[in-house]
Amino acid sequence: MGGISIVLIVVIGINVLFSLKGFNDFSFFEKYKFNIGAIRNGEQVRMVSSAFLHADTTHLFFNMLTLYFFAPLVLSYLGNIKFLVVYSGSLLVGNLLSFTFHKNEYQYSAVGASGAVSGIIYSGILFQPDMKLYMMFIPIPIPAYLFGIGYLLFSIYGMKSKLGNIGHDAHFGGAVGGYILTLLMAPYLLETNFLIVGLLAIPIVILFVMKKLGKI
Repeated sequence: MGGISIVLIVVIGINVLFSLKGFNDFSFFEKYKFNIGAIRNGEQVRMVSSAFLHADTTHLFFNMLTLYFFAPLVLSYLGNIKFLVVYSGSLLVGNLLSFTFHKNEYQYSAVGASGAVSGIIYSGILFQPDMKLYMMFIPIPIPAYLFGIGYLLFSIYGMKSKLGNIGHDAHFGGAVGGYILTLLMAPYLLETNFLIVGLLAIPIVILFVMKKLGKI
């Protein structure tokens, strides 16, 4: 395993085991997935459990691969406990935002660690905004902060247009959770990376304004 953190191994392991159980046990999957009707009937455990289930092996693989690449960066700055706070907090904020946007859609369901992973991505971007990211179909490296802004703007577009079978709101909420929690635990970033912190907040402000105006 080399220098991989035991905390990261455990988080990935829980996701894999929980998801595999869901793949092979339909009743288990149905019991723990995110579902508005069930949550409104008191099954709040789904707000957490759904983030450890995945729709299929591809969904699981890409979420865990992304986590594998970004988590070491965040761990190196925050350590194990604060990393878990960002991961779990982003998970909850992502699902809370999803619940807010779909609270009257009783049949709405979702699964996946994307909200938590989005929080870790945004946390990593706050620490190293100039790191270069290579994206599929784009042959040149992109500065991480530009990717972060574009990612959330695309999530807003996806939420507004209901693009694909993707939980754009959970992705957005998770990123917001990672953004806020990272700044709370590493407030020096407000001084050292003030401009980047401000730029990364632009999509968050846009969503808030659009929600207030009833545009989304």
